[in-house]
Amino acid sequence: MTTQLDQLKKYTTVVADTGDFRQMEEFSPQDATTNPSLILAAAAKEEYRPIIERVVADFKATVSQPAAHIDALMDRVIVAFGLEILKRVPGRVSSEVDARLSFDTEATVAKAREIMALYEEAGIPRERVLIKIASTWEGIQAARQLEQEGIHCNLTLLFSLVQAVACAEAGVRLISPFVGRILDWYTASTGQTYTAETDPGVVSVRTIYNYYKKFGYPVQIMGASFRNKGEVLALAGCDLLTISPGLLAELAACTEEVLPLLSPEAAAASDIERIPADEKNFRFLFNEDAMATEKTAEGIRRFSADIRKLESLLASML
Repeated sequence: MTTQLDQLKKYTTVVADTGDFRQMEEFSPQDATTNPSLILAAAAKEEYRPIIERVVADFKATVSQPAAHIDALMDRVIVAFGLEILKRVPGRVSSEVDARLSFDTEATVAKAREIMALYEEAGIPRERVLIKIASTWEGIQAARQLEQEGIHCNLTLLFSLVQAVACAEAGVRLISPFVGRILDWYTASTGQTYTAETDPGVVSVRTIYNYYKKFGYPVQIMGASFRNKGEVLALAGCDLLTISPGLLAELAACTEEVLPLLSPEAAAASDIERIPADEKNFRFLFNEDAMATEKTAEGIRRFSADIRKLESLLASML
């Protein structure tokens, strides 16, 4: 019998949500996405230590006062992991801009250019790299500028329709709505238990999907941050889904039927209205959504904390 993972791949592009190269090879995803937390976790494993040691050694040999340029070393570590990932997936890798720049458009643009330059120096074309940026107003405007320069972006930490609409109007290549973190917030706030069909994270992604397809936005939607297999299967038919190794293994171990639950045809017939996403409306509607504001802020804090931990590790090696 065909596994659920193989069936899912017929309807949706499967992306590995991990920094562990061996797991990518096991599940054969099309793309891969990383973030500071995943790279920090991978860096703690002995089998990946030589990658970091090599980057640190090269950096020390070519940069005067390397300890004063820890941010540049961080970029090289991120890209080093990205290059290893690209050896194992046929598609793209997403590499994240420092979350501490989430409210600085100009600094985000500059950092994205630096990361892309490192990939290009290694012979990787821009089409194989997505720059991950938090879906703040400033981050979305940075992505607008980068897309115009041919640097494609993956807007992450996205929890609301207004964030998704602003991303679409900015012309970004891809968005990553965080399904599981939305569920976390509602479960903690309401004390309710949700099915896959009523899961607030699933409902959010379906709403965004229908909005994009109904109004003809070409932005790719990649559901992310899943808590269980049911959430994944409830979004079969979404453009992409980035899935952790544990859930990939569950899908690969099951042969129950998978049906596509999202389609452009159904989206075209959906009863949904346009919403304004200029800066004033964005900030007001985003502020009105307690879940989105809280989870976006929390995500930025968590990623920033893991960046600082990774910087400490690198500083100790210098």
